[in-house]
Amino acid sequence: MRMVDLIEKKRDGHELSTEEIRFIVSGYTNGEIADYQMSSFLMAVFFQDMSERERADLTMAMAESGDQIDLSAIEGIKVDKHSTGGVGDTTTLVLGPLVAACGVPVAKMSGRGLGHTGGTIDKLEAIDGFHVELSTKDFIRQVNEHKLAVIGQSGNLTPADKKMYSLRDVTATVNSIPLIASSIMSKKIAAGADAIVLDVKTGEGAFMKTEEDAKKLAHAMVGIGNATGRKTMAIISDMSQPLGFAIGNALEVKEAIETLQGKGPEDLTELCLVLGSQMVVVGGKADTLEEARAMLEGVIKDGSALEAFRQLIEDQGGNPAVVDDLSLLPQAKFVTELPAKQDGYISFMEADEIGTAAMVLGAGRATKDSVIDLSVGLMLNKKVGDFVKKGEALATIYSNTQDLAECQEMLYNSIEYSNEPVEAIQLVSALITD
Repeated sequence: MRMVDLIEKKRDGHELSTEEIRFIVSGYTNGEIADYQMSSFLMAVFFQDMSERERADLTMAMAESGDQIDLSAIEGIKVDKHSTGGVGDTTTLVLGPLVAACGVPVAKMSGRGLGHTGGTIDKLEAIDGFHVELSTKDFIRQVNEHKLAVIGQSGNLTPADKKMYSLRDVTATVNSIPLIASSIMSKKIAAGADAIVLDVKTGEGAFMKTEEDAKKLAHAMVGIGNATGRKTMAIISDMSQPLGFAIGNALEVKEAIETLQGKGPEDLTELCLVLGSQMVVVGGKADTLEEARAMLEGVIKDGSALEAFRQLIEDQGGNPAVVDDLSLLPQAKFVTELPAKQDGYISFMEADEIGTAAMVLGAGRATKDSVIDLSVGLMLNKKVGDFVKKGEALATIYSNTQDLAECQEMLYNSIEYSNEPVEAIQLVSALITD
């Protein structure tokens, strides 16, 4: 086979065979195919798309390009969850314990954040003593015993994806449905999942700005998952405003604990119940989403979801007392309210700008080398549809500096008002099963 022939074949809109796709992925990973040829191939895919079979073959070739995690020693159906990202997205901290309490094993590998706030791993490290590195033996034992472990990503997972993504970033081929879908799904498959639930975000704070594009991506990923033998479901959820009220690491841990206590924000609670219902169904513990939701509501009410989080903390070296005493989380020196400058109904909140305001405080990483301040962040007091009076607190700023001018200006610029009542945003707009 010659790479130039395969580029020409895809350029002209023809399907590539499984063997041809494997040749491309392995050749590029091994350095036998040059960047300039791979760039041409990626652009051909960008314009010509891929069939469902090609997408599945590309995903599997990428998943098999490096290490693959073998979770077969864990009893039951291992369910993974992926979110396409957003601001204040605390779902993993709630979903893991919630689903584990229903008997579904959650063997979760998560990453650190780059941008608005820390990733799941950074947030968990806001709990004193919590460590995110476990041996494979301890990881498997913990999930078998208590149904839940959350560790940092390690090993040489999907090196093909890392190389291809770096190239896509500088060749204007990032925004391609088959390339996005195969990138995400190859990592989930390499991480050993039996079943996958996807939260595809749409809106100003999401990668997919329109619901139409979000649905296309969701269908692509569900198609890949099912074609590769992983039962997969997805939802489309709103990220035009931050999820929940907390933006910042310790603040999000606090909000997660309150949600597991049944006292969390309505939108975060609802999203976790919707996603959790899918996880319980694909995990084989319920036949219907309605039955699964009732189970999830039950484990919140009887306290077993909160107990699962306490057990996770204890298993991984953290101080479980934080569940009962939130003051044990890192505390910022200064707490400052942001007063509204006018009366009105909040009609728009620019999620990205609000997230960046939290990053300015130190809650996220501007670069890979940035050090996160786990104690700082924002608590929103109002969301879209709420009425606010002049002087009333729009948000509360938690900081370790009193120089808040940049953060305050960004927050004010991110919020718009209406004199007329505004409908609250619909959180979940679609369920995708094929």
